[in-house]
Amino acid sequence: MDRMIEIRWHGRGGQGAKTAALILAEAALKEGKYVQAFPEYGPERMGAPMQSFTRISEVPIKLHSHITNPSAVVVLDSTLLDMVDVTEGLPEEGIILVNTSRTSPQVREKLNFNRGKVYTVDATSISLSALERNLPNIPMLGALIKATNLLKIETAVISIKEKMGKKFASRIIEGNVEALKRAYEEVKGE
Repeated sequence: MDRMIEIRWHGRGGQGAKTAALILAEAALKEGKYVQAFPEYGPERMGAPMQSFTRISEVPIKLHSHITNPSAVVVLDSTLLDMVDVTEGLPEEGIILVNTSRTSPQVREKLNFNRGKVYTVDATSISLSALERNLPNIPMLGALIKATNLLKIETAVISIKEKMGKKFASRIIEGNVEALKRAYEEVKGE
């Protein structure tokens, strides 16, 4: 990585976009990178659209502001595609990753996004299978790691176990690890 990678996460309150942004940053920190992770809320209520951000760099990060030109955009809830311009500020080589059962070409057409790369994964189905709840954040993290090659999946597993080990039962932690790995394997893109 020779430049700073900036990731914008779009989700709804309660879907875990903030948690995923933080776990990604913690994992990158374990690999010796400099990081920032922070949320931005609108109306602070469950289900309201919100954004989180992650910055990862090989050199110290001196920028402390909202991310306007992300390297990658992660969309945890595909209904946001009709409400928010998720492609805003995305450069020519940018990456979009969407939680959907649609194919990458279908998402590309819906967004009228004729540049960069588009990846999809059905994180909702993976989450329901592994956790018996619709929490797409960790599967989306696994898919992002595969799509961007930002860090090793094993480092993310360690960060999940450390972050969740303080609050959750082992079956929930193992379900999240399973969801992470499944999405890593199942993500598709062009």
